Amino acid sequence: MRILLTGGCGFIGSAVVRHLIRNTEHSVLNVDCMTYAASEDTVSEVAGDPRYSHARANIVNGVEMQRLFEEYRPDAVMHLAAESHVDRSIDGPGVFIQTNVVGTYSLLEAARKYWNTLGDAEKKAFRFHHISTDEVFGHLEPNDPPFTETTPYDPRSPYSASKASSDHLVRAWFHTYGLPTFVTNTTNNYGIWHFPEKLIPLVTINAIEGRELPVYGKGENVRDWLFVEDHAEALVKAVETGKPGETYAIGARQPRTNLEVVKKICAVLDELQPDPAGPRERLIRFVTDRPGHDFRYEIDPSHAEKELDWKAEHDFESGIRKTVQWYLDNRAWWEGIRSKRYTGQRLGASK
Repeated sequence: MRILLTGGCGFIGSAVVRHLIRNTEHSVLNVDCMTYAASEDTVSEVAGDPRYSHARANIVNGVEMQRLFEEYRPDAVMHLAAESHVDRSIDGPGVFIQTNVVGTYSLLEAARKYWNTLGDAEKKAFRFHHISTDEVFGHLEPNDPPFTETTPYDPRSPYSASKASSDHLVRAWFHTYGLPTFVTNTTNNYGIWHFPEKLIPLVTINAIEGRELPVYGKGENVRDWLFVEDHAEALVKAVETGKPGETYAIGARQPRTNLEVVKKICAVLDELQPDPAGPRERLIRFVTDRPGHDFRYEIDPSHAEKELDWKAEHDFESGIRKTVQWYLDNRAWWEGIRSKRYTGQRLGASK
């Protein structure tokens, strides 16, 4: 299979690229315009493989997307390119609308025009796989059942609203034009090569350096955590077997409060690299909550597990241990980011 994959130098996209080249016979064209959070280091171990290529292009550019479809002639699309940090969407929502909404529209149109040139068998086999988030469903109260594929949409942030818009476009192109699209929604991912603005890499790096560990509010907000390499495996199974018009909610059944996550990172680091100054929980600082902070996300992945013949391999404890060890072993990567692109400052405090 020839796969045109967007955002392949980002956190989740690069995990998918690595999985495809390591574990399948598929070929990948990675379309990534290299925003602040992208890094070619994330795919360096597979970049020399003849089945991998990288086009530095922006999905908002419809003409360029059309050219790439015509030249590469993919059998499937995996659309991961997105602005994804809620805090940044609070500070500057415009780029989220451009990339997540306009970019998805441009990609859909390029895919549709290309798809219309295919023969009947190729048309039937073609897939447009749109990768999305559980944040489009809003938030859950403590006793609410987890999200499923049929949960109504109720986005609460500029980020989640832009992703909800892109989901609706993808489904509209299926119902209106017959383009064989489907959507996967996932929980919070964590793991290696994660840009250090998100909770787990930020706390891990701060704890390694002995800095304060900021926790919003009282740390009671709940997220359902999925190790990124498990997610990559699920996404590849989805593009191989997913049905047009379907939705698959992908998760690992690993809900934790933010405070529990931070304390677990501290405990693992204290074991792997003890701090002479004492246990790292001493560094935890509760800070003013961010505007519109959703209380809880959690997914019931039963449908995806059955239909995709997949289940997350890692529980949270094993996944976080691998993650923390990776950041200890790869200081050069994140230290470069800290010195040039993101120093760990708070984002998303605008009101």
